[in-house]
Amino acid sequence: MILQDILTLVKGKLICGEDLQSKIDMICSSDLMSDILTLEPENALMVTGLANIQAIRTAEMADIDFILLVREKEITQDMQSLAKESGIILMQTAMGMYEACGVLYAQGLKSGYNHK
Repeated sequence: MILQDILTLVKGKLICGEDLQSKIDMICSSDLMSDILTLEPENALMVTGLANIQAIRTAEMADIDFILLVREKEITQDMQSLAKESGIILMQTAMGMYEACGVLYAQGLKSGYNHK
Protein backbone atom coordinates (compact mmCIF):
# COMPACT_ATOMS: atom_id res chain seq x y z
CA MET A 1 0.00 0.00 0.00
CA ILE A 2 1.28 3.50 -0.70
CA LEU A 3 1.26 6.45 1.72
CA GLN A 4 -1.39 8.33 -0.26
CA ASP A 5 -3.79 5.41 0.21
CA ILE A 6 -2.99 5.27 3.92
CA LEU A 7 -3.72 8.97 4.36
CA THR A 8 -7.03 8.54 2.57
CA LEU A 9 -8.04 5.53 4.68
CA VAL A 10 -7.25 7.19 8.02
CA LYS A 11 -8.52 10.61 6.89
CA GLY A 12 -5.09 11.95 7.69
CA LYS A 13 -2.97 14.85 6.61
CA LEU A 14 0.63 15.20 5.62
CA ILE A 15 2.68 17.34 8.01
CA CYS A 16 6.11 17.09 6.42
CA GLY A 17 7.70 15.08 3.64
CA GLU A 18 6.83 14.73 0.01
CA ASP A 19 6.86 11.20 -1.41
CA LEU A 20 3.31 9.95 -0.99
CA GLN A 21 4.02 7.14 -3.47
CA SER A 22 6.30 5.34 -0.98
CA LYS A 23 5.30 1.74 -0.38
CA ILE A 24 4.37 0.55 3.12
CA ASP A 25 4.35 -3.17 3.95
CA MET A 26 3.75 -3.21 7.72
CA ILE A 27 2.55 -1.25 10.73
CA CYS A 28 4.44 -0.87 14.00
CA SER A 29 2.19 0.74 16.58
CA SER A 30 3.07 1.73 20.12
CA ASP A 31 3.40 4.63 22.49
CA LEU A 32 6.32 2.79 24.12
CA MET A 33 9.36 3.54 22.02
CA SER A 34 11.23 0.61 23.58
CA ASP A 35 8.71 -1.70 21.86
CA ILE A 36 9.47 -0.13 18.49
CA LEU A 37 13.20 -0.64 19.02
CA THR A 38 12.72 -4.41 19.40
CA LEU A 39 11.48 -4.70 15.80
CA GLU A 40 13.27 -5.15 12.50
CA PRO A 41 10.81 -3.35 10.25
CA GLU A 42 11.02 -3.01 6.48
CA ASN A 43 8.94 -0.40 4.70
CA ALA A 44 7.13 0.19 7.98
CA LEU A 45 4.78 2.85 9.21
CA MET A 46 5.15 3.74 12.90
CA VAL A 47 1.77 4.60 14.41
CA THR A 48 1.99 6.38 17.74
CA GLY A 49 0.37 8.90 20.02
CA LEU A 50 3.73 10.00 21.41
CA ALA A 51 4.02 13.52 20.06
CA ASN A 52 7.53 14.54 20.99
CA ILE A 53 11.12 14.42 19.74
CA GLN A 54 11.58 10.89 21.14
CA ALA A 55 9.20 9.49 18.50
CA ILE A 56 11.34 10.98 15.73
CA ARG A 57 14.60 9.79 17.34
CA THR A 58 13.18 6.29 17.76
CA ALA A 59 12.12 6.16 14.12
CA GLU A 60 15.66 7.18 13.14
CA MET A 61 17.21 4.43 15.25
CA ALA A 62 14.76 1.80 13.97
CA ASP A 63 15.19 2.82 10.31
CA ILE A 64 11.53 3.79 10.01
CA ASP A 65 10.89 6.58 7.52
CA PHE A 66 7.16 7.09 8.10
CA ILE A 67 5.30 8.18 11.25
CA LEU A 68 1.55 8.55 11.71
CA LEU A 69 0.54 10.44 14.85
CA VAL A 70 -2.92 9.54 16.12
CA ARG A 71 -5.53 11.32 18.22
CA GLU A 72 -4.73 14.59 16.45
CA LYS A 73 -1.79 15.20 18.74
CA GLU A 74 -0.08 18.56 18.42
CA ILE A 75 3.06 18.32 16.33
CA THR A 76 5.66 20.85 17.39
CA GLN A 77 7.93 22.80 15.08
CA ASP A 78 10.91 20.99 16.65
CA MET A 79 9.38 17.65 15.67
CA GLN A 80 8.78 18.85 12.13
CA SER A 81 12.32 20.21 11.80
CA LEU A 82 13.90 17.00 13.07
CA ALA A 83 11.68 14.87 10.83
CA LYS A 84 12.67 16.94 7.77
CA GLU A 85 16.34 16.78 8.73
CA SER A 86 16.08 13.00 9.15
CA GLY A 87 14.10 12.40 5.95
CA ILE A 88 11.09 11.13 7.88
CA ILE A 89 7.59 11.64 6.50
CA LEU A 90 5.29 12.82 9.29
CA MET A 91 1.51 12.46 9.12
CA GLN A 92 -1.41 13.02 11.47
CA THR A 93 -4.92 11.64 11.94
CA ALA A 94 -7.78 12.35 14.34
CA MET A 95 -8.41 8.60 14.65
CA GLY A 96 -7.28 6.72 17.72
CA MET A 97 -4.52 4.13 17.42
CA TYR A 98 -6.88 1.16 17.63
CA GLU A 99 -9.13 2.46 14.86
CA ALA A 100 -6.32 3.60 12.55
CA CYS A 101 -4.45 0.30 12.85
CA GLY A 102 -7.68 -1.66 12.42
CA VAL A 103 -8.55 0.18 9.23
CA LEU A 104 -5.08 -0.41 7.79
CA TYR A 105 -4.94 -4.05 8.92
CA ALA A 106 -8.30 -4.69 7.25
CA GLN A 107 -6.76 -3.40 4.01
CA GLY A 108 -3.92 -5.92 4.15
CA LEU A 109 -1.08 -4.24 6.03
CA LYS A 110 0.60 -6.72 8.32
CA SER A 111 1.84 -6.20 11.84
CA GLY A 112 5.47 -5.39 12.45
CA TYR A 113 5.35 -7.72 15.45
CA ASN A 114 6.13 -11.31 14.53
CA HIS A 115 3.62 -13.93 15.53
CA LYS A 116 5.40 -17.17 16.32
